[in-house]
Amino acid sequence: MNARRPNVLRILARYGIVVALLIELIVFSWASEPFLTLENQANVMRQIFEIAIIAAGMTFVILTAGIDLSVGSLVAAAGVSCAAVVAIDFGTLPLRIAAGCMTGVAVAAAGGLVNGLVITVMRLPPFVATLAMMTIARGVVLHATESRTISGLPEGFAALSEGATPIAIMLVVFIGSWLVLMRTVFGRHVYAVGGNAEAARLCGIRVSRVLLKVYAISGALAGLAGVLGAARLNSGYPRAGELAELDAIAAVVVGGASLAGGRGSIWGTLVGALVIGELNNGLSLLHVEHFSKKIVVGVVLVLAAFLDRFRAEGKS
Repeated sequence: MNARRPNVLRILARYGIVVALLIELIVFSWASEPFLTLENQANVMRQIFEIAIIAAGMTFVILTAGIDLSVGSLVAAAGVSCAAVVAIDFGTLPLRIAAGCMTGVAVAAAGGLVNGLVITVMRLPPFVATLAMMTIARGVVLHATESRTISGLPEGFAALSEGATPIAIMLVVFIGSWLVLMRTVFGRHVYAVGGNAEAARLCGIRVSRVLLKVYAISGALAGLAGVLGAARLNSGYPRAGELAELDAIAAVVVGGASLAGGRGSIWGTLVGALVIGELNNGLSLLHVEHFSKKIVVGVVLVLAAFLDRFRAEGKS
């Protein structure tokens, strides 16, 4: 009996989140006939793509045993910056959209880079550094816009979030993230820093440089999500992204990453985002009220954290 336990733990460690997703699909498809329709599943993908993209960047951070609480505010900064540029009447519309998108991503990436500098140069804990950036970035956005939405944007801008375009962008982000983490030296360094930063430093890995890149990536992907969110609303909303950091962290943790660092996968994060998205969608189809949905998602988080203990045992 005891000999079988490690095998069970290994199975839980590798496939637990996939099993959870399959159970969700089976239960909700039985309880609600529209759940598994192509239209509804496409709707789920449209609902999760922003959080999934943010979570992809958060995966890099959590793999280094860090945390990034600023991504929600950087989403707003990117969206507002992008909208402000697109609203200016210069050049052709495609040029304005391209300039706006690059500006939004660059602003958020710069915020992420500042996070990395504060963590590596000032040696503040990631929680404190990114919490400070969360409040500063949100304050700057609200002050710059006077808490007003930037509206009146051209309709062509909204095309970025229509149809399969945002889903395709999300998949490209995850494929690119997987290639970086699994097929590059930098990816191996990310896992090494999360596993043991001091050992990584003794092996010649420039830990500070790795952390700078990781937080810049997190900021840039939050910026991309902010740009797509602005396109979806066809406006720059200064309160966009509120609590997005919690949803992103939830997707990463549910997807099997360890908050202690060094363990997790980018595809696990995508499945984690799908688990939460399918759960919210299924509960909505069953007419479960919003507050009750929050309770259920919280219970899922607790179960995911509990499962992480067994993952750790399975590795030992």
